[in-house]
Amino acid sequence: MKIIFARHGEPDYENDTLTEKGWKEARLLAERISKWDVTDFYCSPLGRAQDTASCTLNKMNRTAVTLDWMREFSYFIDDPITKRNGIPWDFVPSFWSSDPLMMDADHWMEADVMKQNPQIAIQYRNVCENLDKLLASYGYVRENHFYRMPDAKERFIIQTPDPNTPEALEAALNHTDEPCIVFFCHLGITCIVLSHLLNIPFPLLVHGFFLPTTSLTILSSEERWGNEAYFRVQAMGDVHHLLLCNESIAKAGSFADVFQG
Repeated sequence: MKIIFARHGEPDYENDTLTEKGWKEARLLAERISKWDVTDFYCSPLGRAQDTASCTLNKMNRTAVTLDWMREFSYFIDDPITKRNGIPWDFVPSFWSSDPLMMDADHWMEADVMKQNPQIAIQYRNVCENLDKLLASYGYVRENHFYRMPDAKERFIIQTPDPNTPEALEAALNHTDEPCIVFFCHLGITCIVLSHLLNIPFPLLVHGFFLPTTSLTILSSEERWGNEAYFRVQAMGDVHHLLLCNESIAKAGSFADVFQG
């Protein structure tokens, strides 16, 4: 299975839509996605994600299912260091990295700063539950910290197969009809979902990775042992559709200058 997250184009946050540059980014993204065989599209209900998705959906004559739980993870807190009232990340390094709970994949939402807003824990569980229901509809059932495919044929692959071996050819054949789903959403909620899929604390992801506007984060399910599956990141924050067209990478969401190469 392929799961692909597309962040919205450069945002006009005040009007919850896209800037002129953001619309250009969305059109370039549509050119890229329109070449894919996508099973289903999903979208955040927020305007900037809906607008970004519209370019792809119109070009492909497709529709997307709007998922309220894929809205940006904007459950505000008061930052005790900067005194900022806002999203539950963008903390200074010495603050968030010194709290052991922030490094715990199962308990980061129990850190004092996160407990300021009870909705953080509630909505994180809501996202996880809804994501797992969605994946179960494609045959991937959550079991502890991985997924199982109850109806899939078992396979046992000890090491990465040579692409010319019968095992590799059989695996490729079995994946010709694998589902590929695309989410149009946001930086924060993408990291929330990755936290659940990969069992990595949300603060590590949201502070450690910058996902530029219209960037793609691509995960593949590795299905090599029995009927078990684990999702693995193939690309994170990829924007080569912008760079190939000499479109600059927007800085939205970054505190540093963005490398343009």
